[in-house]
This record gives sequence, structure tokens and C-alpha cells, in this order.
Amino acid sequence: MYNSVIQINKSALKNNIDFIKSLIDKSVTLSSVVKGNAYGHSILKMIPLLQKLEVNHFSVYSSFEAKQVFKVAKNNFTILIMGDINNTDEDWIIDNAIEFFVFNISRLNQMLSKAKQKKKTIIIHIEIETGMNRTGFNEEDWIQIIQLVNANKNFIKVKGLCTHFAGAESLNNYVRVKQQQKKFKKAIKFFKTHEIVPQQIHCSCSAAVLAFPTKNYDMVRVGILQYGLWPSRESFIKYISKLNISTNPLKPVLSWKSYIMDIKRVPKGEFIGYGSSFLAENETVVASVPIGYGYGYSRSLSNLGRVIINNVRYSVIGTINMNMFLVDITSSNTIAINDEVILIGSSTDLDIPLSSFCNNTDQLNYEVLSRIDKDIPRTITL
Repeated sequence: MYNSVIQINKSALKNNIDFIKSLIDKSVTLSSVVKGNAYGHSILKMIPLLQKLEVNHFSVYSSFEAKQVFKVAKNNFTILIMGDINNTDEDWIIDNAIEFFVFNISRLNQMLSKAKQKKKTIIIHIEIETGMNRTGFNEEDWIQIIQLVNANKNFIKVKGLCTHFAGAESLNNYVRVKQQQKKFKKAIKFFKTHEIVPQQIHCSCSAAVLAFPTKNYDMVRVGILQYGLWPSRESFIKYISKLNISTNPLKPVLSWKSYIMDIKRVPKGEFIGYGSSFLAENETVVASVPIGYGYGYSRSLSNLGRVIINNVRYSVIGTINMNMFLVDITSSNTIAINDEVILIGSSTDLDIPLSSFCNNTDQLNYEVLSRIDKDIPRTITL
């Protein structure tokens, strides 16, 4: 038995995919972003579930993640690498028609050289720098890549032209994102003028799909929404206010559960756990849970976290350890060793949402999810 389990809710995922599809035109391709081990949900578990929901386009960060998707995806599917390509994976990418971003001439020349040796075609998405200032071709580089592509049409297929917005989830970035949209539009026109007409033009992440629904072009790259979470609290409030609704249309896909490892009584006046962060002002009953920051349960939740045991909410006390944290169960005389502990998720009447982690630790929901230990078993629930 492992010390905890991650549960992936199949019906919640379907709800979220249906919601996303309601936001985009039928002609727009939905690319499921499964980087970061599918935001902590497990690439190996998520891909089959997504394919059953007729999602067959997957965006990953690295060639390592691309291989994981390739291992479990079936029939007709597309993999798009948005970031890192390991040198040892270049042949595999070309042989399996894996699509990838190009954002510098060096990468393009390297892959082009391999393609020529193999007498095969590479499938690329040209990333345009519009103001994120991370990766992408600056305007002064546009003509160089166009000349390189046009001189090697037998070996290069330009499948996409793309960019990424610098914070579409916040109104604070509105002007910056609008400037990015303007520059991207200029790039589209420039490349088309020079006979490069991509099949897919794309720029929208989850936040942009919500904030700029008319700017989806041919494809959207959606991550956090499909997992039942919002890019930011601001984007959630803006959406429900716009539609004048009070209920959240998304459902969290992930739950995290562990169990009680031990129970002990601590005398009044004793400190509990490492250091002196928690003093037992009265006799206290403490339950230990075999999960800690080594598994992704943030140390920042020390003396702040909450869990659910037997449909009652209890407080995390003391400093969270690498492999364990403690819960004050003094108010209960029925909790026993091996009872289930809900870290993220809901019981009959109560809920520990992922947002509670974020509110207490100043971490993004993306951050919390991606830090959950990859070795924790993931199981599918209805």
C-alpha cells in the first residue's frame, strides 16, 4: 500500500471538456496541454481519458513528455512539443512526425539537417516573439526564417504560426496582451505575404480563451481549464459576473487522499513537532499522516492546512516534515488508525479545494498540482 493515492474523476473531466468546447467554434482545434505530467494528473492516465472524449491533439513541453504521450495514445493523434527537445530524441521526432515549435535558427537548422539525411519532412510551428520576451523569433529575424523555409520546402512543412500571451488571466496585463495581439496579426500578414500560409494559427491558452474569445484563430492550447481549475480567481469572477451565474461550471478532476498512520496524546504545555511553532495549550490528541513536502504537500501549510477525516474538517498543526504532517483530532474520540484523510477533494458535506492550498501558501494552482509526487498512484473514478 502506498502512503496516498491521487484519484482522477472521469465525469468531471468530461464536464470540463464539454465546457471548453462550448467556448470555441467547432472549426477550432482543441489542443490539450499535458505538460508537467498533465499538471500532476499523470500523462499516462489522462491521454486515454481525453481520447475517449474525442480530444486527439496534445501539447507538451519536452520531447520526454512527447514520448510519454506517444506510449499511450491510440489511432489518429497529434503531438506538439512547445519547448525542449533533447538531442537524443531528434531522430525519433522526425521518424514519428512529431510536431514542434521553432523559436531560433539553430534549432531549425539542426532538425533540417537531420531531415535531409533521412529524406524526410519536419513539421514545425514558427513561434513569434510578440512581447512575452521568453522564446520566439523577433521581427528582425522573420525574413531569415522565411528564406530558410522557402529554400527547403521539400524538407520543411510549416504547420503552424503561434505566440504566447504574457498573462491573459489578469486585467493588469490587458494593454500588454493587446499589443501582443497587434504584433501577432502583423506577423501573420507578413508571413502570408511571403508565401507561408500555416494550417494552424494559434495563440490562446486557457486564460486567453476566456478573455479574448474572438482571437482563437485555428487552435487553442488549453491546460488548466480541463483539469477543473481557473487560470486565476480574477478570471473566474469575471466569467460568472459576465454570465450572471453563481455556480462554478468547472469540476475539479483531481482528489488526493491518505490515511492515519498513528495517534498519540500530547500533554499540556508541550511543543508538537519540529521547533516551537505549535504549543499544546491543553492536552492534545495528534494524528500523523504519512505525507509531507517531499510528496508535494507544501511546508507552507504548517499550522494552516486543513484535512477532512470522517466528514469532519481538522487542522494541520506543527511544522510539516518531508514525509509526515500532524493533525489535531482532540475533538474526536472515534478517529482510528487507517482512517482515510482527504488532502484535496470532498466528502459528503465538506470540501478541501485546491484553492485553499493556494490561498494559504501564495502558490499558483499550476504550481501545487505540478509538484505532487509523480510516483503516487493515480486511479480513475467515475
